[in-house]
Amino acid sequence: MTTASIQAPPPVESLEPVRKPRRGTGPGSIIKYALALLFLLIVLMPMYVLIVTSFKSGSDIGVASQWSLPETWTLASWEKAWTALQPAFFRTFQLAIPVAIISSLIGAANGFVLSRWRFPGADVVFTLILFGMFIPYQAVMIPLREIVTTLGIPPGITTLVFVHCVYGIPICTLIFRNYYATTVPEELIEAARVDGAGLLRTFTRIILPISIPGFVVTIIWQFTSAWNDYLFAIFLSNTRNGPITIALNALAGAQSPDYAASMAGALITSLPTLVVYVLLGRWFIGGLMAGSVKS
Repeated sequence: MTTASIQAPPPVESLEPVRKPRRGTGPGSIIKYALALLFLLIVLMPMYVLIVTSFKSGSDIGVASQWSLPETWTLASWEKAWTALQPAFFRTFQLAIPVAIISSLIGAANGFVLSRWRFPGADVVFTLILFGMFIPYQAVMIPLREIVTTLGIPPGITTLVFVHCVYGIPICTLIFRNYYATTVPEELIEAARVDGAGLLRTFTRIILPISIPGFVVTIIWQFTSAWNDYLFAIFLSNTRNGPITIALNALAGAQSPDYAASMAGALITSLPTLVVYVLLGRWFIGGLMAGSVKS
């Protein structure tokens, strides 16, 4: 008589899904979010004082009441600030928009030539262009004033457009050179050459339409630089023909400054750059990263 051995059945695996540990619930995550919240509060505290003070009347403004809400909300300070800044506000658009467009186009052309159409001495030329980025503004003020006077460029917005375009060429060239060198395939340029396209036609018909990420970066950069500039403006313009930073300084620098109007003026001055970042900000990081990694 044989005895058959009975084997035990294999264990049945649990059909319940394996629960992964939830992210963001550990002590490290709590400390991280607490520090982020702390830094956010530190950053927003001046903004809170700025906004609240701009809606206060003169009697509500003081050191002891700087954190308190206005007893009476008023727009009088906003009306005063807008009346003082309105001419310079629109003049600054006449400065920032041409600067952003012209310097971006010149930088795109330079970047394309230096990255894809190599010529003897291209690296030396690129190094000399980049050298302009490291010259401090203060070192060139007097020679720059002499140059624009010799060229006969009228003072004010026209002079500032010329200066900001020249000073913006190095950074725009650097951004576009890296962008074209890493994202535009060489086969695309060769195909254009085979089809008989020259340098200018290749750039205008093929390269410019695919350069939107680079243009977003340079336009935001140049628009913000020109809008917020004060040093060039104080040397090459005045309160009658200068940008809004000069007018804001005049509004806040009186003998008995109106703090509420100054706060409202600061908010009005910063509003266009904030709108530009909100509208184009989602492409800004993408444009910067497009030229950082070679595909």
